[in-house]
Amino acid sequence: MSTVLDPDRFFDPDPAVRRVARELYGETRRLPIVSPHGHVDPQILARDEPFPEPAALIVQPDHYVLRLLYAGGVPLEALGVPRRDGAPVESDPCKVWQRFADHYYLFRGTPTGAWLDYELHEVFGVRDRLSGETAARVYDEVAEKLASPEFLPRALFERFNIEVLATTDSASDSLDHHRTIRGSGWKGRVIPCFRPDAVFRIAAPQWPAELEALGREHGAPLVDYAEFVRALGDRRTFFKSMGATATDHGVLEPYTTWLPPDEAETVFQRARQGDVTAADERRFTAHLLMEMARLSVRDGLVMQLHAGALRNHNHMVFERFGPDRGADIPVATEFTRNLRPLLNAYGNDARLTVVVFTLDESTYSRELAPLAGHYPSLRLGPPWWFHDSLEGMRRFRERTTETAGIYKTAGFNDDTRAFCSIPARHDLARRVDADFLAGLVARHVIDKTDARRMARALAYELAKETYKL
Repeated sequence: MSTVLDPDRFFDPDPAVRRVARELYGETRRLPIVSPHGHVDPQILARDEPFPEPAALIVQPDHYVLRLLYAGGVPLEALGVPRRDGAPVESDPCKVWQRFADHYYLFRGTPTGAWLDYELHEVFGVRDRLSGETAARVYDEVAEKLASPEFLPRALFERFNIEVLATTDSASDSLDHHRTIRGSGWKGRVIPCFRPDAVFRIAAPQWPAELEALGREHGAPLVDYAEFVRALGDRRTFFKSMGATATDHGVLEPYTTWLPPDEAETVFQRARQGDVTAADERRFTAHLLMEMARLSVRDGLVMQLHAGALRNHNHMVFERFGPDRGADIPVATEFTRNLRPLLNAYGNDARLTVVVFTLDESTYSRELAPLAGHYPSLRLGPPWWFHDSLEGMRRFRERTTETAGIYKTAGFNDDTRAFCSIPARHDLARRVDADFLAGLVARHVIDKTDARRMARALAYELAKETYKL
């Protein structure tokens, strides 16, 4: 069955609202994409080699896709996801694609389904609706496109009209791929983002290796807490020299507190001896977030805080397949008390920008909008992960705009590792914001002139301003 995406998709059925939404979206749809936070591997753009076949590009690396397929009864082995123990998994990409297509109905009504439809129809020009019956034909069509020069990564970057793309990189990353991109003569702007999570997790078995890697890049062994913080500061300076404008911190809870200097040193030394608890790690991370805010005041890097994801909830999936396989689950999150030490220390300083993301929608109107509506340094990140969706974005706007206004939000970022989904995600966000603003116009809360300015801000300007791009 042939299909074309409806031009009015995601707009309100009320003709008065839909008419204004069309106008607003028409003015923002072709604005450049600013992607200030995401997880695209910079190696893709450094090498600029043809993408692999369709299953390896669209199915296997995307935890949004894997999550619903696994929940629908499809084993990850049957999707060709490699196991940690090297046990055999499906190796025929055509069979993986066929299973994906057979279960494509699982994505109906979900944001993942909206993104996939956009990718297939708008990026790859497919006119068949994907199903078990059309799987082979669609696979061949996408595979043929991937083999052409027009579908090389840098060519797609330019076709997607990406103005800037930020990756996410560990504190000890050499940023060699970023060096390659910068030295290639290509004009695409790809910048790193400093994410030191691995060296904050002092109770993790991998921490000694992460600490050693950080020391290696720093150029000196990290034998005391003071040198550890100096190393973090030096790496931030290096990242900034490579174009970084932000840091990123993924935490279960946004807990912040200062530790006395002697206690920070004691905990660090105990961590070096492998003698720390989860409670020690919680307090040490809270202290390091304060250090990161202090350093951001000094070096100007925007501080992002992603809170509220309980990682690797499914132990069996983690043991067999590792992280990022769709088994991370949101938890209730408290911000007002947890962020108070950080905001009281630095939240009134105009040199600091903190962008807060949450998976707990109940905090939008109760905590986050009031906090952002008061502290000059605080901005609200867009709906993230499970709420990066048609209704999720609408709920966010409804619950934060009246208290904080749109200008205390950070615009939109796609937060994706699926490169070809970037334009799909930005298109959905621009449509949802156009529709939300059209509703305000229809109710005479704002006029059309204000709506146009706000639509452009949400689609483009706020992300550039927030992230100093």
